[in-house]
Amino acid sequence: MKKKIVFAGFRHGHILGLYDAAASSPKLEIAGACEEDAQTAENLKKSNPNIAITNTSFDAMLAGTPCDIVAIGDYYAKRGSLAIRALRAGKHVVADKPLCTSLEELAAIEQLAAASGLKVGCMLDLRTGDTFAAAREIVRSGRLGKITQIQFGGQHPLLRATRPGWYFEPGKHGGTINDIAIHAIDYIPWLTGAEFKSFLAARTWKAFDTDNDGFNDAAQFMLEMDNGCGVLGDVSYAVPDSLGYRNPQYWRFTVWGTKGIIEFNCIEKKITAYINGEKEPQTILPAPYAGPNYLDSFLSDIDGAAPELNTAVVLKRTRQALELQKLADSAAC
Repeated sequence: MKKKIVFAGFRHGHILGLYDAAASSPKLEIAGACEEDAQTAENLKKSNPNIAITNTSFDAMLAGTPCDIVAIGDYYAKRGSLAIRALRAGKHVVADKPLCTSLEELAAIEQLAAASGLKVGCMLDLRTGDTFAAAREIVRSGRLGKITQIQFGGQHPLLRATRPGWYFEPGKHGGTINDIAIHAIDYIPWLTGAEFKSFLAARTWKAFDTDNDGFNDAAQFMLEMDNGCGVLGDVSYAVPDSLGYRNPQYWRFTVWGTKGIIEFNCIEKKITAYINGEKEPQTILPAPYAGPNYLDSFLSDIDGAAPELNTAVVLKRTRQALELQKLADSAAC
């Protein structure tokens, strides 16, 4: 029997990918969709006429629409409260990232999920890139030896003219690290098999959009893994708008080990390997990724399987992203 899923909020475009995935899934039936913001609902009607908004009140949809799962895509600072209300109503939750913007909200979500056995999923999709999955195979095979250092950039274009306006409204965004870095916070332990030991430093600041007082568009941090590996990350809105997402700094990773180095990114479908004992770099063309995506994993979690991306992992990575954002916010005070 198909599980019934409803959608709560469309104020970030990422949720459209989940809507399309749910619409095409043989395991799901879309039972409703809510948008409480009138302008967003009007825009959605024009740009995505295939999405039928059935409710303008989340609580009314939750009370009146039979469903198993609530999918959340509202503005960031609203998501935690929606997730809490859905879990209290006995519904599984899957959300665009970030799941929430405060540790207090996360604690409530963790408590509700643990007490009820309900599952929590998140749109964490960096694992499913062809090069990213192939890099994991290289690292886990031991070909690079012990992993000693990782540097990555998750730089984005700001695209202020088309980015949702709520990004720049105080209290609605929750921080650039919590927004973007969670992808790497999820990916790096999956890549290496190591866990984060400590967050050593973090900073956010206004570097590009300096006329705006409510949004820090630059973010950097330093982390330590439990095997001693050092991690340096940058998730700034540093890419020129004219280039969009067509640049190798969009999720570029360099991974050093005692036997060699690999480098890869989200744009170029290759991995470059520099292996000790070899005089020339190697170009590795990855096979297409054939494993589960975040929605597959979430549904498997509900069914009682043991996917690698499960509720415990989602909540752990969310907590780590929030703690790193808190460290950056504290440093700015």
